[in-house]
Amino acid sequence: MVEIRDLHKSFGNNVVLDGVSLNVEEADNMIVFGRSGTGKSVLLKCLIRLLEPDSGSIKIQDKDVLAMDLKELNSLRKDIGFLFQGAALYDSMSVRENLEFPLIRNFDLGRKEIDERVHFVLEAVSLLEAVDKMPSELSGGMKKRIGLARSIITKPKLMFYDEPTTGLDPITSKEISVLIIELQRALKMTSVVVTHDLLCAKIIANRAIVLDEGKIVKEGSIEDLITSDEPLLKNFFSDEIIENKGSLI
Repeated sequence: MVEIRDLHKSFGNNVVLDGVSLNVEEADNMIVFGRSGTGKSVLLKCLIRLLEPDSGSIKIQDKDVLAMDLKELNSLRKDIGFLFQGAALYDSMSVRENLEFPLIRNFDLGRKEIDERVHFVLEAVSLLEAVDKMPSELSGGMKKRIGLARSIITKPKLMFYDEPTTGLDPITSKEISVLIIELQRALKMTSVVVTHDLLCAKIIANRAIVLDEGKIVKEGSIEDLITSDEPLLKNFFSDEIIENKGSLI
């Protein structure tokens, strides 16, 4: 589904991605771990060219992403969902309007199908009653759910999640994580998830990588990473377990 080779990205003298190579297979749920500033979110944004890499190659579904013109890139993006860290809802639009926006902008659909898709995704995230609410009327957890609903309304084949549970209480965080994996299975999506939340990772992931100083330093299952004797990983996951108040126990 995704093939990355020798990807580099710097901001001035700050090297953020330093030769990253990675394959994400179809139906994978890949977790990207790493301390703040190690390039996790930059990696996601480079994959859909919200940021332009300095060098390297990116293929999605065997298509050369970096060689695409804007029309080709926008066509590819229709098959990709992106859940931003802050849900990124339009404050001046109702929930219904937020959900309709990507459909109206990118697809030639009739009113009936748009309404059906809005109903389907709101039912999937258990928020049918919020259809006419404004974002200001929603809790943090509800905003995450609506953001997730909007990201899947286009029926993407590939989903990118940037810290999907940040700022949520442990119960809501677990609910969002379970919802992500249920939707992934129901819609047969491939997922790449940037997160610090180990409970979220354990629920979602079948594979994980750790980024450090712009490089992939470890790849494997969540258990492989957590139980590793490598000093970097022991320190990282020990700190994360403390921050998450023992969520792995």
